[in-house]
Amino acid sequence: MPEISNARILIVSSDGFEESELFGPRQIFQDRGANVKLASPDLKPIQATVHDDPGRTIRPDLTIEQARAEDYDALVLPGGVRNPDHLRTNGAAIELIRAFNQAGKPIAAICHGPWLLVEADLLRGKTATSWPSIRTDLRNAGANVVDEAAVTDGNIVTSRNPDDVPAFTEAVIRLVEKSGAMAAAEETA
Repeated sequence: MPEISNARILIVSSDGFEESELFGPRQIFQDRGANVKLASPDLKPIQATVHDDPGRTIRPDLTIEQARAEDYDALVLPGGVRNPDHLRTNGAAIELIRAFNQAGKPIAAICHGPWLLVEADLLRGKTATSWPSIRTDLRNAGANVVDEAAVTDGNIVTSRNPDDVPAFTEAVIRLVEKSGAMAAAEETA
C-alpha cells in the first residue's frame, strides 16, 4: 500500500450515517492526496444525521456490489445508528468487508460502525472500541473491548464517537502507510 497521498480509500455507507464520521475522514484523506470513493447500496444520494437530526446528503460514486477490495487500499465504515444497522443485513456489504480482511487491508469502523465487523465475524480475539451501547455486542463477538479514542489491532482500526474523528483518521493513515511499507519490504525480500 502506498503513502496516503497515493492511497485509494473506499467508504461504505447508507442513509443514517453520522455526518462528521463520513465527511470528516473523507476531507482529511482528500486533503492529504488520497483518492476517496463512496459506495452505497444504490446510487441515490444518502442522508446524514447529526445525532438524531437530518444532516447533509452525498451522492455515492458506486454501488457496494460494484466495489472490489482489490481496487482499494483501505475500507472505512462510518457510524450513525441506522447506517450500520441497515448494512448489517446487506450480504454484499458483509462480503466486501470480509474480502478486505482476507486481503489483509486496513478496515476502519467508528461509533456504531463496528457492528459491521461483528456481522462479518472479524473481532474474535481483537482489541476494539465503539459507541458505548454496542460494546456488549463486541464482547459477545469475542473482542477485548477498551475505551480509547482509536484502537488498532492488526488490520482493524476502531473508534468511539464523532469527537474521535481526528484520532481515528490519523490511525487509519498510519495503518495504510505501515501496510504499504511492509508490502514494499516483502516485495524486495
